Amino acid sequence: MIVKPLLILLFLVLVACSAAPQKQPGADSLSSMPVNSWKYKIVKAAIDEWIFFGQQKVVIDGNEESIPHVGIWEDADASHSDRINQYWSAVGEYWLSGNDCNQPWSAAFIGWIMQAAGVSETLFPRAIAHQSYLNHFLANAHNPGAPLIPHTIQEYKPKPGDLICANRGEDAPTEAIEELPDSLKAKLHCDIVVETTGQTLQAIGGNVRNSVSKTILTLSPEGYLQFTSARPWLLIIENRLD
Repeated sequence: MIVKPLLILLFLVLVACSAAPQKQPGADSLSSMPVNSWKYKIVKAAIDEWIFFGQQKVVIDGNEESIPHVGIWEDADASHSDRINQYWSAVGEYWLSGNDCNQPWSAAFIGWIMQAAGVSETLFPRAIAHQSYLNHFLANAHNPGAPLIPHTIQEYKPKPGDLICANRGEDAPTEAIEELPDSLKAKLHCDIVVETTGQTLQAIGGNVRNSVSKTILTLSPEGYLQFTSARPWLLIIENRLD
């Protein structure tokens, strides 16, 4: 007479356990960061801007790129064009806006995000071109106390709050570099990593297909960025800011 109630109780416990949400192994995202940290503020600011621009998604699969969801473009309306004016203002270009479609604003976006997160210009120099702040980090690459450290894509696994940077334009290389350069002169683009889950990485950047876009890509089985002609990754900037 005692066995049946015990079986029922055991069944209910098993059901409750199976219904409990389980975190996917290897997930690293906004929810795993201290809310008062600079990394949290950087990632949160990037996600908020992505939401404001309609959550456009870009998927890179090998050398192929697709846009499964189109968001709001830079010159779609006054509110979004004006927001890009705020990005430009963060790097001193007060007269530019989203209506200036011929002006690449991805570096201005990064500068504005750092400003919004409260990161000082001493730690992260804001500039109209990515090479300006990347050269600052490269000059301090061997300083163990530097808050932002450059790595090649083969030597470091990207995490939320880091920057992943690629060449752009016709002079982009055909394979990944093996050693850090002393400086950069090429046309570049950087995104902010916002989440890694297993072999999937999500990063948000400005001026990606005319919007603030989230790029989704597949990491190597070991968790490294994979060089691709669709986005020829060059560097990762490790974010050591607390």
